[in-house]
Amino acid sequence: MTAYFAERAWLGAADGFADNVLITTDGERITDVAGDAAPGDAHRLPGLVVPGLVNAHSHAFHRALRGATAAGLGDFWTWREQMYAVAGNLTPDTYLALARATYAEMALTGITTVAEFHYLHHDRDGKPYADPNAMGHALTQAAAEAGIRLVLLDTCYLQADVDGKALSGPQLRFTDGDADRWAERVSDVDTPHPGAAIHSVRGCPPEAMRVVANWAKTNGRPLHLHLSEQVKENKACQAVHGMSPTELCADTGVLGDNTTAVHATHLSTRDISLLGSTRTGACFCPTTERDLADGIGPAARLVAAGARLSLGSDSHAVIDLFEEARAVELNERLATNKRGGHQAADLLAAATEGGAHAAGLTGTHGIRPGALADLVAVRTDTVRMAGAAEADPVGAVVFAATGADVAEVVAGGRLIVKDGRHVSLDVPRELKESIAAARGKG
Repeated sequence: MTAYFAERAWLGAADGFADNVLITTDGERITDVAGDAAPGDAHRLPGLVVPGLVNAHSHAFHRALRGATAAGLGDFWTWREQMYAVAGNLTPDTYLALARATYAEMALTGITTVAEFHYLHHDRDGKPYADPNAMGHALTQAAAEAGIRLVLLDTCYLQADVDGKALSGPQLRFTDGDADRWAERVSDVDTPHPGAAIHSVRGCPPEAMRVVANWAKTNGRPLHLHLSEQVKENKACQAVHGMSPTELCADTGVLGDNTTAVHATHLSTRDISLLGSTRTGACFCPTTERDLADGIGPAARLVAAGARLSLGSDSHAVIDLFEEARAVELNERLATNKRGGHQAADLLAAATEGGAHAAGLTGTHGIRPGALADLVAVRTDTVRMAGAAEADPVGAVVFAATGADVAEVVAGGRLIVKDGRHVSLDVPRELKESIAAARGKG
């Protein structure tokens, strides 16, 4: 058993703040939370302690693109060609190294759980490896070595566009050929927290969407999909199927409380109503959405309709869930000329409890007995936080802090970040070396 002491802690959305909190853990769970003086053997966590952050949408290999795609004009579709070039280079070994470094970077910013939207399945020619799940197993090992929890969202990806255009080139690495073969392969994935994903209405025909949705519901797994990320996707879906992507998801049984729609950017009033009424979650990734010029999604209207909000770093243009959280609110201020659509506590809840629900870990988050022992200590004496945290600590964390203010991180009861450094990995070096290899320069 290990005891941690926080002079001030945000226990979660329901319980708010407490001072002088003694948190006792046994293995990966919290066993007791008490207001008490710190015993001599308690590990003191500096600053404000919050539950571990949950990154609800990640593509680990996209981290290799940071800093390499900003030059020149373009949009999502031109960026995608650069992404395919990186995808074409990776092997299980180089993917392991890149993902381990990426997940360790997440740990440094307070992320203790990541939902990995995994579609880079097969060898360069599209043929399965001897272990058909070699790439997924590399991701599982990478997260374990970085010290964070992985929810592997194994993705079904069968076509290049809504009209059924065949996959080609690097895209062949993504496909199992049909949904039944996807289901057969994914049933053999050996990972502690499995899940499923439909790439998008571009990547899966309706019959495959039904298969994946049924598999997820039958097996009690979380289900994610990219939804209405670009206007072009909406127009193509309307032309081929006579309905919006959200309406197609409703028609194929995809929507529901275990489902998370990622991006959900270009939605009609009916789309918002369908997502909210079915309790489908919405994962916003503002740093990627602005990097790719995708647009600003209707987060406040989705929440008002009944959707649960979560946050992701997606392509890792930035890995910082505090930035993702405030960007949800700040982006909508720009779009609506109004402030206060999202309160700071609600945004922090999206980065913790909302993400846990999206990852299929409902009820596991918060600083309370029985919850996962995931704790993040955010310094309040840095240049960003000094003088800001006294009156409204959550407001200061959400609207001023960055991942660089994270001092210590406990994940599953283990200290993985101390004094702002990963306890076992040289993260800058591992990032530099693994990114060079992913770009074909190693």
